[in-house]
Amino acid sequence: MTDNVRRRGGRRPATPEPEDAWLIDVAEGASRDAGGVPVELLGDYLPLLADAATHGRRAKRRELDAVGLLGRQAAEQGISAGKVVQLYLSAARRLWQDLPMVVRSRDREAVRAAATAVLQVVDDAVATLAEGYALARRDLVRREESLRRELIDDLLRGDSDLGALVERAEPFGLDLARVHQVALAAPSRRLPDADAAISALEAVMFDRLGDRDVLVATKDGLLVVLAPADAGAAGRVSPELDASNELGRLMHGELSRLRRGRPWRVAVGRAHPGVYGIARSYEEAREALTMAGRLHTDTPVINAHDLLIYRVLLRDQPAIVDLVQAVLTPLTRARGGAGPLLDTLEAYFATGAVATESAKRLHVSVRTVTYRLARVKTLTGYDPADPAHRFTLQAAVLGAKVLNWPQEPLPTPA
Repeated sequence: MTDNVRRRGGRRPATPEPEDAWLIDVAEGASRDAGGVPVELLGDYLPLLADAATHGRRAKRRELDAVGLLGRQAAEQGISAGKVVQLYLSAARRLWQDLPMVVRSRDREAVRAAATAVLQVVDDAVATLAEGYALARRDLVRREESLRRELIDDLLRGDSDLGALVERAEPFGLDLARVHQVALAAPSRRLPDADAAISALEAVMFDRLGDRDVLVATKDGLLVVLAPADAGAAGRVSPELDASNELGRLMHGELSRLRRGRPWRVAVGRAHPGVYGIARSYEEAREALTMAGRLHTDTPVINAHDLLIYRVLLRDQPAIVDLVQAVLTPLTRARGGAGPLLDTLEAYFATGAVATESAKRLHVSVRTVTYRLARVKTLTGYDPADPAHRFTLQAAVLGAKVLNWPQEPLPTPA
């Protein structure tokens, strides 16, 4: 056996010679110990061990490189690192148990030297195996991340080939026929450690929603979560009744645990069916983030459903500019400018036209509120207490908020 191993330089022949039969038994036993990991992943490892035991020969660089390639193969086949290492350690243990029958004539010092040589080969081989496995896993992760980013970009853009998208989404467990929604998370400053944020979100999303139909990625400095929604959520009127609203709160709670990026702002698009529904939900979430910035809201989780009125207003910007200019610009003649009067109108409408509640919200007296409302009527000709005038005033106030007027001048007509 030993002469054959030496002549082959450690390479196993295609058909094992009779004296190598015991190595085949060792390999098959090790495979069973490791839960059925293919014996092919041992390569020439067993002859290397046998050669080390009988001749004290250390593994050569090219032989270790071959073991590293086997580690890469194991990773590419989806075998866990623990299983493949178990295969190698079990093979070494089984081989050593059978060795005394082959080298039983050796004295104690010879056996000790053989054990040292074998352990050295085991140490070198397992380390090289693990290194090859890790390199392959890193390459696979990079490849998967690249494919994930490309898939996310195409899904959010909504103009890619539908058949190709369905095929590319399948490996990620996405069923594009389902109802999905998109949520975006914006950090307070530049996106911090993206990998840590993605890992944190993936952990909580997979725990709550399962590892299928969920994608977490980054795009344009934002964290993107694509998640399934209840089919009944599509087009649902009230966000209070929408269980998918939990998505935004779940994301914000997890991201707030991170050391960097706080305070986070999360915007959730509405749930829509199909591939194009994903792109629609994404656009709604982006608009919600932008709108929240314009409105200077301190709400950490924004639902696109809550901002629909602002989307309607912005669809015809020239008209809303004209409305603000015609109705509200006379307020600039008031002492202190238009700001206090606009704040009063906003509080008055938000409290259901109740002056006492408006005063509490503004931290002023009721008399101050009624005085300001009277000034609005005098300057604009619109009475906030008159239901017929109230709608016009409220639409103009919302438009001013969207346009950030009077802090910024009104856009000029094109």
